[in-house]
Amino acid sequence: MGKQVILTIDDEQHIRELLEYNLTKAGYKVLGAETGEKGLELLKKAQVDLALLDCMLPGIDGVEVLRRIRADSMLASLPIIMLTAKGDEIDKVLGLEMGADDYLSKPFGIRELEARVKALLRRSTPGKTEVQSEPKLLAGDLEIDHGAREARLRGEPVTLSLKEYELLYLLASHPNRVYTREQLLEQIWGYAYLGETRTVDVHIRNLRRKLERIAKKPEYIQTVRGIGYKFVK
Repeated sequence: MGKQVILTIDDEQHIRELLEYNLTKAGYKVLGAETGEKGLELLKKAQVDLALLDCMLPGIDGVEVLRRIRADSMLASLPIIMLTAKGDEIDKVLGLEMGADDYLSKPFGIRELEARVKALLRRSTPGKTEVQSEPKLLAGDLEIDHGAREARLRGEPVTLSLKEYELLYLLASHPNRVYTREQLLEQIWGYAYLGETRTVDVHIRNLRRKLERIAKKPEYIQTVRGIGYKFVK
């Protein structure tokens, strides 16, 4: 198996060099782009397994790059970690609402970045045995083919980001079970609760919006006040 490929899209050369050095040392192949336009071009040419995308870019900004990626059927499920300015809540929320799987605030620790990358890639590339043996999940009008990582509601495909898919699969696999935000953060994002449960809330909101667009009702994923969320058939 070849090395997994990570694309860094950041206009700061020293950030790209830092990421390339450390991620290459960690065993990945790293591509770099200093603008959103060049990043999108590379995504069309190369097989990329994960993208690190800066919010503040010259020309097309990071949020617009993310929107275009999620609108492209060939790239819609690409794992993406947004890099945002420290404390810039607007960028974080916008990125998550547009479909980012995770985010890190600059300056960030390299060990934390590597852990986030590893966790995201691990969940996006399950082993062959797991994929082939996984049966289709039926939950009311919802059908999930875990081997193909595809979901259909009332026969209509639901286009989901990686984390939206993982959330839906976990909740639908355990109907009526209530998950706290902290449990979802740990099980889906792969790291312990660090006070950022907003990540979960925004992904749940996006997921509900996509399901309601087809089913025209909000009952599938319910909020359990003061605790978390559950899936109801």
